Amino acid sequence: MTVVEHHHADVSGGWLRAATFGAMDGLVTNIALIAGVGGGGVSRHTLILTGVAGLVAGAVSMGLGEYTSVRTQNDQVAAELDKELRELRDNPDGEADELVAVWTARGLPEDLARQVADVLKHDPEQALRVHAQEELGVVPDELPSPWTAALSSFVCFSIGAVIPLLTYLMGFDSLAFALAVGGLGLFAAGAVIARFTGQGWVRSGLRQLLLGAAAAGATYVVGMLIGVGVA
Repeated sequence: MTVVEHHHADVSGGWLRAATFGAMDGLVTNIALIAGVGGGGVSRHTLILTGVAGLVAGAVSMGLGEYTSVRTQNDQVAAELDKELRELRDNPDGEADELVAVWTARGLPEDLARQVADVLKHDPEQALRVHAQEELGVVPDELPSPWTAALSSFVCFSIGAVIPLLTYLMGFDSLAFALAVGGLGLFAAGAVIARFTGQGWVRSGLRQLLLGAAAAGATYVVGMLIGVGVA
């Protein structure tokens, strides 16, 4: 008998969402920031200072935000698991009835559902795992790491935010060139995201490019208006 192995992407961890959100936020934030101050007619030095400040502030904020978000979520899940474990120990028959009701509602024969539930109620730890998946939609020993999410977000935000600064750091003094490089970064990021989602890379890249362009256009107009008003 041949065993067919199926390989799936890891969708349970916190790194991919944090990395994707971090990279896109870094790109869009600094592209829009540079477009805004550039529209106000500031110097190259001021643009670099603004972009670097935005990079550092944004990366730290994203890292702290991801850590706090994932840690809070994990703490909430842990509290629910403790509650569920107490219920399994205090009322195993009632918890078994809950599983039977869930499984029969999905089309499983009641006698089979009852047999499995009765076996599980004698093993609270294993029953907890099943109840967590059925009622909470989580796997207790596969919760995302807050440190992984924080580091992924921090690093990817920094990478994304530095891309529209590259041309200025290399000595060029053209806002259009910087925004064009940032646009290429947005398209590339969208294409990479498509690798994980299975979507078309051109469509995904263009979607991210259009979203970033809209943000840059809005801040450029604001910067231009404020710059003219100040002058």
